[in-house]
Amino acid sequence: MKTQHLLNVSDYALAAREILEQGCLDYYEGGALDEITLSENTAGWQRLPLYYRVLAGVGSRQLQTTILGQPIAMPIAVAPTAFHRLACGGGEIATAKAAKAAGTLFVLSSLSNTAMEAVFAEAGTPRWFQLYIYKDRAVTAELVKRAEAAGAEAIVLTVDAPGLGTRERDTRNSFRLPDGLRVENLTPLGKGDVPEVEGSGLAAYVQANFKADLSYADLDWLCHATSLPVIVKGVVRGDDATRCVEHGAKAVVVSNHGGRQLDTAVATCEALPHVADAVGSSCEIYVDGGIRRGSDVLKAIAIGARAVLVGRPILWGLSVGGEQGAARILDILRRELDEAMLLCGCTTLGDITPSLLRP
Repeated sequence: MKTQHLLNVSDYALAAREILEQGCLDYYEGGALDEITLSENTAGWQRLPLYYRVLAGVGSRQLQTTILGQPIAMPIAVAPTAFHRLACGGGEIATAKAAKAAGTLFVLSSLSNTAMEAVFAEAGTPRWFQLYIYKDRAVTAELVKRAEAAGAEAIVLTVDAPGLGTRERDTRNSFRLPDGLRVENLTPLGKGDVPEVEGSGLAAYVQANFKADLSYADLDWLCHATSLPVIVKGVVRGDDATRCVEHGAKAVVVSNHGGRQLDTAVATCEALPHVADAVGSSCEIYVDGGIRRGSDVLKAIAIGARAVLVGRPILWGLSVGGEQGAARILDILRRELDEAMLLCGCTTLGDITPSLLRP
């Protein structure tokens, strides 16, 4: 496919729809129930107006920042998403290489089609591992141990999936992994197969394996089980964010799981300021959900995020162009952020303040 005319994230989304098999496309794109939160995640950022500054004397812009003390080239990172080999043969390794080339963070999903050891061997730094808590704590402990040995530099604990929100597209398609693909990180532990059932095989997998009664005791256990920093992903309330920090989290990700869990949940752009107000400077805050333009990144930073994580756009890039497609998505967002900073009168990320969102 000719990609020179794919100018933005939406172009890649449209191109991916022409390539992907329907079940795979619906799995990547779909949300819970009526998909209200899914659409509001994007629309929320779009509705925020920018009160840009003029005559600010902006020359070249500086996009570099740090996350948990590690430098990254821009405040745009790769979110953990499952099953990259549905998009391209290179799968998670292609994604890791794209993030490495962009000089930014890569977060590997537990539910990857490629084992963490193979992926992290090709990844740059920082590289983090996303974790679900399994009913069998020994399974979870083994994942953490392997992630440490493979070179993960932090553990991202997803807390908004004690069960799987109903994704009706997957139910209609009886979503399952194609022959030859498995949940490779769990294969050595006997939990690598997504069952073939009527309805969503992933929903059946989650129901059978994920711990439904998640609590702060599980966060306490994880923080004591690893020497790596723990980031909690899936927070939309200020009081929850504060408690996560009190229980050992070094950062939180404001996230509603891409609108895939609880429909009508608050959009992340609306949740972010409440979390930022609650935690102040006690921990770093990242945000995902609906980021489609560089101006969205700027708005997130203005509200209080240190960086954003992007999920579906990376999958669309992988689907269209493999590693190069994913790299192109990151480059598009970087360029758009740079342009938004210029037009808003910002030389550094520190110049992006809440004043840009009010008169």
